[in-house]
Amino acid sequence: MILEADTKNELKEYLKLMESEIEIKASLSDDQNSQDMLSFLEEIAALTTKIEIKKESLARTPSFSINRTNEEIGITFAGIPLGHELNSFVLAVLQASGRAPKCDQSLIDSIKNIDQEYNFETYVSLNCNNCPDVVQALNLMSIINPKINHTMIDGGIFKNEVESKNILAVPAIYLNGYFFKSGRLSLEKILNELGIEKDNSKLNNKDPFDVLIIGGGPAAASAAIYAARKGIKTGIVADRLGGQVLDTSDIENFISQKNIDGSKLVQNYSEHIEDYNIDLILSQKAKKIIKDDLIEVELESGASLKSKSVIVATGAGWKKLNIAGEKEFKNNGVAYCPHCDGPMYENKEVAVIGGGNSGVEAAIDLAGIAKKVTVLEFLPELQADQVLQDRISTLANIEVITNAQTKEIKGNDSVEALSYLERDTDQEKVLNLDGVFVQIGLTPNTDWLEETVKLNKYGEIIVDNDNSTSLEGVFAVGDCTDNPYKQIIISMGSGANAALGAFDYLIRND
Repeated sequence: MILEADTKNELKEYLKLMESEIEIKASLSDDQNSQDMLSFLEEIAALTTKIEIKKESLARTPSFSINRTNEEIGITFAGIPLGHELNSFVLAVLQASGRAPKCDQSLIDSIKNIDQEYNFETYVSLNCNNCPDVVQALNLMSIINPKINHTMIDGGIFKNEVESKNILAVPAIYLNGYFFKSGRLSLEKILNELGIEKDNSKLNNKDPFDVLIIGGGPAAASAAIYAARKGIKTGIVADRLGGQVLDTSDIENFISQKNIDGSKLVQNYSEHIEDYNIDLILSQKAKKIIKDDLIEVELESGASLKSKSVIVATGAGWKKLNIAGEKEFKNNGVAYCPHCDGPMYENKEVAVIGGGNSGVEAAIDLAGIAKKVTVLEFLPELQADQVLQDRISTLANIEVITNAQTKEIKGNDSVEALSYLERDTDQEKVLNLDGVFVQIGLTPNTDWLEETVKLNKYGEIIVDNDNSTSLEGVFAVGDCTDNPYKQIIISMGSGANAALGAFDYLIRND
């Protein structure tokens, strides 16, 4: 049995949403991966009468395509779409059956107008939090336009292809046989890379909001739900829903959930948002806030939105080392997400930069994959919680180097070495390795606000007890603020607090 009972029950409910019958064509052999794939497909088919499985030879084995009856729609899964890709599979099934996608109509129109043959292949890891965004976007394009095909390829099964292409980061997208892009990309960004731009002018015509939330993480979700429950006109504008939570594998300190995956938590609060009349505007990034009678939010796309109040919830991003080689080898040996890219370093030697909780947790995860893991900490001692330090000390393939200042990342086509300075001896040392995972903390996404609201020396937005900022009518929440504790549950609390503060502001200034 491939699927657990609880997962089957959940899938059974989703499959009830299928609009019509579909065919799954499977390319199989006698190996174990093929047999596991067949078991997976048979377990899925047993949950509904609307799926028929047929055997057919495809370009890769094991693989399977999803089709409407007597009509191929260009979606193939090479490997078993478990882990984070199970949602991609379910969406593909529902959309292939005729279920309408939740997508901006202007994007759908742009995809329909594509008049070129595009054959996409995306190499993924089933542990990758970033990969489903790309897989689902390209699958959607395949469903909308018959000239587009997409194959998801599990790098864990098709290791020879991964090694021959020297893929060191996922998702890795190939277009018509050539490397296209790597890393998380939204549907709109993929279209932009193809030279197809969405018409954003209609955004300018939206009526002003009462509360407009900028950002898509847990703080933004909480703020939006609390605001909508007050019966006021509420909107969210964000690049994507999820924020840093999508880069988190296991969450063990979210009260009432002993353990929950980050992507599952995002799915939960996304569904909660859908229960309310919240205008969700995705694939957009804020560029500037201008205060007049109303508050205008200029977007990087050139459009703008207006609101009576604004809640900034832009979160934080990975800090960079800002050393030679980091930018040059990003996605070619320099990585920031051990869950996503760790599987690409099986039996290889890697370094983790940073000895805090994130760094030590990354090292523990990587120790089960890599041949050797070296942790470099700038300070004389690791900064991680003692329970993590105790765990790392039991793993034989982890070496810890403290008092180490990383100087340069070196290589030719990909990372080959790292140099660091022993701060206590002033000697420079070199580590020969295959990959570097940077885990030195987060920096707030507030550089676009420097002349708008007051920031502290760390670039965090200074907020009051009601999460108001120095600019009247503008509130801020979550990891972009000067709240000292960066936790999901605290971010959600601050979102609720700001929504109530904004509602009170609206009452007093109506």
